[in-house]
Amino acid sequence: MSSAPQKKIRCAVYCRKSSEEGLEQDFNSLDAQRDAGLAYIQSQKHEGWIAVGGRYEDGGFSGGNMERPALKRLLADIERGLVDCVVVYKVDRLTRALTDFAKLVELFDKHGVTFVSVTQSFNTTTSMGRLTLNVLLSFAQYERELTGERIRDKFAASRKRGLWMGGIPPLGYDVVNRKLEVNEPEADLVRLIFRRFLELGSATRLVEELAVAGYRTKSWTTQDGKERHGGRIDKGFVYKLLNNRLYLGEAVHKGVSHPGEHEALIDGTTWERGQTILAENSRRRGNATRADTPAPLKGLLRCTVCGSAMTPSHTRRRGRLYRYYTCMTAIKQGHTTCPVRSLAAGEAEALVLAQVRHLLRSPEIAARTLAATADSAEPGDAATEREIVDALACLDTVWDSLFPTEQQRLLHLLVEQVGVTTEGFEVHLRAAGLRSVATELQGAAA
Repeated sequence: MSSAPQKKIRCAVYCRKSSEEGLEQDFNSLDAQRDAGLAYIQSQKHEGWIAVGGRYEDGGFSGGNMERPALKRLLADIERGLVDCVVVYKVDRLTRALTDFAKLVELFDKHGVTFVSVTQSFNTTTSMGRLTLNVLLSFAQYERELTGERIRDKFAASRKRGLWMGGIPPLGYDVVNRKLEVNEPEADLVRLIFRRFLELGSATRLVEELAVAGYRTKSWTTQDGKERHGGRIDKGFVYKLLNNRLYLGEAVHKGVSHPGEHEALIDGTTWERGQTILAENSRRRGNATRADTPAPLKGLLRCTVCGSAMTPSHTRRRGRLYRYYTCMTAIKQGHTTCPVRSLAAGEAEALVLAQVRHLLRSPEIAARTLAATADSAEPGDAATEREIVDALACLDTVWDSLFPTEQQRLLHLLVEQVGVTTEGFEVHLRAAGLRSVATELQGAAA
């Protein structure tokens, strides 16, 4: 009698390395893991084990999660029925997270796949094998968390010593062997920014000066050789620079300053004077309340030239309040960067309101209002076009008697957006709000 043909067990070798260090070598850690796995499969040839042709190797991927391309490909092949056994050098090559391991074992069982570690004797088909693997994975996860704590502690200790731990190098310094060394041309720019801010007392005027002079933010090269070119200096960059204690020769970690190993670019007196001016400017901006400076067009105005929103602002001269709507591009990069720049608030509000009143008198608007509310009207409660026109025309009568907050609320019901150009305004009405405004105006006029 002839014996039954031996069943072939298709084995896939999975390899992983956490870092990319050494992967450029001719024979690296991934190659060593794969050779060990193939040798183990060859030793089980008498049991019908054969290696599948694909390579499942994740170089530079952590074992703390499942977001690995080769692992995803392996799991997809398992679901397609192409793999019978997964071979790894050590169990933590597959995963270091206990919850992920449980998911993998469940998937393996579902598709009848076994799991083998070359350097550890495990058989996932028995309860004792599962228990041993769970214990081992618990220690692997503990080791991973402990390594993370060590890295964070080392990072904190390095920052306290003033070492640079990565990121965009600050203006005024270059990173050499993880230490900050002064870049003299950039350091002169840093000193200029501090000096001129103390003289001008205004970040807006300072940004305009720097733009005219052609100064830009730092240009630098990444570790992989990519060029990063500097951009235009705006107010956000200036405020960040003026508040950076790095320029005092200090290293800051989690809000705590430590003496750094790099050279300071400014002295303590300059720093304190700058902080005083920043605090005074902040107090002046915060002293005026919204009640003192009504802004009914807030959130509606948009500069169509540069695409930025226009925000309300104000100033007081000789006891008189002056209100404006200013383009955000002009605020960040200086008034010369936007042809619209700013608008006198009173004039802008009057012009927009005049356009709104004109639009509300048109039969087309009344028709749109009727169409927008036809479906929601109660039986016997449908308004005629003339009633809608008469109600919206009441805006002229009641507008001046409304409180600023009520004026703003009605405008936001009526208007979707106001586009601002160098030549005027373009008002876009909100059809859905016309009926509710008409109802309110009817009640106000009654």
